Amino acid sequence: MNKLYDTIEPSVVNEQMLQKAIVEQGPQGPAGRIAQQEGIEYIEVTQLRLHFLNILKIDNLWQFTSLTKLQLDNNIIEKIEGLDSLVNLVWLDLSFNNIEKIEGLDKLVKLQDLSLFNNRISVIKNLDTMLSLEILSIGNNLLSELDSVIYLRRFKDLRTLNLAGNPLCNEENYKIFIAAYLPDLVYLDYRLVDEKTREAAFAKYQYAIEEKKHNEAQEQKAKDEKEKLAKTLQLHKDAFVEYLDGPQLFNSMFADDADAAKLASLPGVPTLLESYLYPAHYSCTQLFEVGLSKHEIRQKEVQTLFTCHREAVTDNQERAAKIVADFETIRRQQKVNEIMNTADNDMVDAMIDQHNDEITHLYEALMTLELQLVDQLEDIIKDFERNITDMSAAFVEHVQGVYPLLCRDLENHHHEKLLEIAVATLERVAKNELEEELPDDLRMLFVDKDTVSNAISASHDTHLLKIDNREDDLITHVHKWLAEMMKTLHANEGSRNRNRISEIINYTDYVREQLEMVLTQEME
Repeated sequence: MNKLYDTIEPSVVNEQMLQKAIVEQGPQGPAGRIAQQEGIEYIEVTQLRLHFLNILKIDNLWQFTSLTKLQLDNNIIEKIEGLDSLVNLVWLDLSFNNIEKIEGLDKLVKLQDLSLFNNRISVIKNLDTMLSLEILSIGNNLLSELDSVIYLRRFKDLRTLNLAGNPLCNEENYKIFIAAYLPDLVYLDYRLVDEKTREAAFAKYQYAIEEKKHNEAQEQKAKDEKEKLAKTLQLHKDAFVEYLDGPQLFNSMFADDADAAKLASLPGVPTLLESYLYPAHYSCTQLFEVGLSKHEIRQKEVQTLFTCHREAVTDNQERAAKIVADFETIRRQQKVNEIMNTADNDMVDAMIDQHNDEITHLYEALMTLELQLVDQLEDIIKDFERNITDMSAAFVEHVQGVYPLLCRDLENHHHEKLLEIAVATLERVAKNELEEELPDDLRMLFVDKDTVSNAISASHDTHLLKIDNREDDLITHVHKWLAEMMKTLHANEGSRNRNRISEIINYTDYVREQLEMVLTQEME
């Protein structure tokens, strides 16, 4: 395992280290000088080497979102962290460190090549999201359980595996075990898995593998079903009608109602509950179907917005690109050449002034295009806001108009009928005419008419509160979704506009700086 270097203090990935690495590993010569003058944006960096730097803690990499290759090998890193923003990473080297646990890699879903060679890892785990993994090097660690390698069966693209130097390699059936449980593996410990090894693996582990495949198929089926249910539930939530496609609301009304549970054993009440359940279920289902259809209409409106937005931005970008291309190919290059080939200083000054004026005109043309786009997108967003607000309001109006009639009226009817049964039962109890024996907890409600009436009224109030809360939740979620949607749209448009203005300013500043650089070099 790695050791702390005696001559160098442990370090953390910081700004100074990153800047130095980018300069050293970036373009060299004239291209490198230009890149340094313009400033290298972290978001543009695709490869980065931070090895042999005695790094103890990974930090400050959140801006490197375009990074595809990262080397952090030969340091003293103890914990994998700070990598969540590197979502485009394909190649990661963490070898020769002091890592004891695999963690902090959940966001690296595109990773294909991972090296954890020469660390202190004892268990292979927490790699579930790396479904594109092709190469895994985890040799020279502390892996001792051969069965732990079975975890790697989930990686269908895994072709190269290095486990050399782990205690589990000393197991008698090490190679054929790996070949049996990872049949698609091509290279194991730097060597090709030959046909003889595969045949031996099949002969020894055939039945165990068949059982494993069966269990995995069952697990996958259960997982697929769970994901399907989750996806369906999310659709229902997006439509604001979750749990309205069945008796869930009805069941929730009685779930916390102790008195209703007692009253359910009264003669005639089970039949009454059945007559309540069906129309209540039907009413909720009707609202559920309307909610889904309205959601589909809203989604089409959202897609129309995004399409119009994308087309407007693309058209504007193409027009801006043409303006810039014309300037680059015709005005800028020709003008610079003319200036460099002119000996008359007065004429040079005049040409420089003219070129600066043309840069100003370029700036104004690009800014005018951006202002036009801002106005166009503002109109598109306003039209969308008006349409989506009307759609949402229509759905809320439908809920407020239909929901009370369907649900509250049913509950009121049920309450009246239940009260009639209870009063009739009370009279029979008073006359000792009740043939059925009432449970003790129910009999306590039939002390007098007020007691049983109060219990039924409390139950009724509980049910109405559930109904009211569900209606309030639905309407609140509609309004919240609409407010967040519009807030996000305006925020994104503001960010796009600021970024575009910044691009225009940076580009025109760059053109002026290039002119000054040419003149400076010419004078020298």
